[in-house]
Amino acid sequence: MMRRIISIILLGAVAATLNAAEYEVVSPDGKVQARVVCDNGTAYSLSYGGRELIVDSPLSMTLSDGTVWGKAKVRKASIKSVNEPINATFYRKAVVDNAYNELNLDYGTYNLVLRAYDDGFAFRWESDKRKPYKVTAEQATFNFAEDWNMYATYTHKYEAEGLEAQYMDDFENLYKYTPLSQWDVKHFGVLPLMVDCPDGVKLVITESDLVSYPGMFLYNGNSDKCLEGAYAPYPKVEELGGHNMLQMIVKDREDYLASCDGAARTFPWRSISISAEDRDMANNDMVYRLARPCPADEDFSWVKPGKVAWEWWNNWNVRGVDFVAGINTETYKYYIDFASRHGLEYVILDEGWAVKYADDLFKVVPEIDLEEIVRHGNEKNVGIILWAGYSAFMKDVEGVCSHYAKMGVKGFKVDFLDRNDQKMEDFIYKASEVAARYRLVMDFHGCHQPTGLQRRFPNVLNYEGVFGLEQMRKRQLPEYDMVEFDVTIPYIRYVAGFADYTPGAMKNGSYTNFRDVRTEPMSQGTRCRQLAEFVVFDAPLNMICDSPTNYELEPVCSEFLYRVPTVWDETIVLDGKVGDYIITARRKGDTWYVGAMTDWTERDLKVDISRLFDGQVKVEAWQDGKVAHKFGNDYQKKTYTAEGILTVHLAPGGGWAAIITK
Repeated sequence: MMRRIISIILLGAVAATLNAAEYEVVSPDGKVQARVVCDNGTAYSLSYGGRELIVDSPLSMTLSDGTVWGKAKVRKASIKSVNEPINATFYRKAVVDNAYNELNLDYGTYNLVLRAYDDGFAFRWESDKRKPYKVTAEQATFNFAEDWNMYATYTHKYEAEGLEAQYMDDFENLYKYTPLSQWDVKHFGVLPLMVDCPDGVKLVITESDLVSYPGMFLYNGNSDKCLEGAYAPYPKVEELGGHNMLQMIVKDREDYLASCDGAARTFPWRSISISAEDRDMANNDMVYRLARPCPADEDFSWVKPGKVAWEWWNNWNVRGVDFVAGINTETYKYYIDFASRHGLEYVILDEGWAVKYADDLFKVVPEIDLEEIVRHGNEKNVGIILWAGYSAFMKDVEGVCSHYAKMGVKGFKVDFLDRNDQKMEDFIYKASEVAARYRLVMDFHGCHQPTGLQRRFPNVLNYEGVFGLEQMRKRQLPEYDMVEFDVTIPYIRYVAGFADYTPGAMKNGSYTNFRDVRTEPMSQGTRCRQLAEFVVFDAPLNMICDSPTNYELEPVCSEFLYRVPTVWDETIVLDGKVGDYIITARRKGDTWYVGAMTDWTERDLKVDISRLFDGQVKVEAWQDGKVAHKFGNDYQKKTYTAEGILTVHLAPGGGWAAIITK
């Protein structure tokens, strides 16, 4: 068929025929190349460094009136280049690089927008429809060039009830490393997901700017190398149930994904982060860049990140006191006093302070004098955060926030959401917005991975969406290997944003002596591994999981936990390999904090401190002890001067943490 050159040049060859047009957008450094073909439909391909990674992958969105976005002829194509650094708030760095080239395909009442960054690619639909409509389907396809391996985490609840039931999930599971063709067809894949391409290249698929629209799962039921988006239909019938009657269980669903009110709107970014070195993926900012910014006229200077003394994981196990520790006023005042002594910003009252099964956050158990606890916290400069079940919080977001803000409470940990349909996403946005008006911080639990909402609402200081340390109260080796998981998630889960992993265990088990003990829990791996996690894992609101008693008995070790910040001016991942090890350095002011972790393989790692400082520096290091391979609690603290490259030894499941200054 005869081709003719059209007049628009879009960072590459643009060609058209009578029925087809081809467009290209390329990253600023020229390595990321996306090609879009419009021929009675829209499909993209993606290359990195000249190698094709994703091929002929259709994109579309279907409305209830039968309209299919992407099938019409492109009316106008335009390109723009942007290089505008982002001043980040409560993030892993103070300034985020933000340089990209953007291709905008205008179909009339809607657009397809595609961006190429040096370290990633993203696309999304935008609508200018002026009347209400419903989205009945979205086609987001990732058709890989070959049957490569992937790191996938799946839904896992309600397996016997089929795929439909798995639209409700806690988004907490381990990663499986398998070829794409061995996809578990009984489950949806949970974002983020990593594909291991040739020559060390990795792709991580996730999403950003998820607002009033269902989150994306991934599924492969029809092809050996193709993943497709799957989305929860809108809830039609819900009933109270689930854990302690805290959830709204979806019993029936509508025949559409999302209802749109007719105003101009955008849909979520589908994000593909790309790295040629594993260490670069562990410091990727795609989700934050793509997220909705906070309006300049909104004041979030009141938000206070920090660390939280947490009681649930350690089972309220304080000892040597003249009261029976548990869910009562005396225990929480003890936690507040502990937090105050060591400069911790918050204490949380987790599940149990509100009457069980009541579905009412205004009903406080009689053992708790909440006003006295809040008063004591204010006196000690320690903020109080309240745990809240989703259903009770959702019923009266405004009333709950108003009431407890007036009392002096500083925030909420909202739990057991366990969904990502449009109705749930509307709740998450509303809860963040209302909480911000009352100057309350938020931590979403039983929730999917972050999608950038923390940029729009900096009071959203954490998400769960991770198989965290809390699981070690009820899981056992070898099925649940947290040590390998710990050196996998920095490269995958944390690409999406921070996570409430809750490190800081003072009982630490080697591979052979780890046990799951609910009342006196322990971690897998060494004590120094727990310290390193405070540097390696992102968490502006970071819960330290163990008992005040155990921290007081270990003052030398605990010192690191008290001193380490939770937000940073700069982050450098010095070295690492997915599933094997990682070395992360973070700067706050003039001080660098370094954390290193390994899998169950004993390692000697090179830490290049010349990338942090020129010349000699002071190193305060917490390192695995000589018998840490069999007694995980064993550690040493050493202070010395050094320069250049340090060699540090990590025991199996080990770690190394350091504070470095001039």
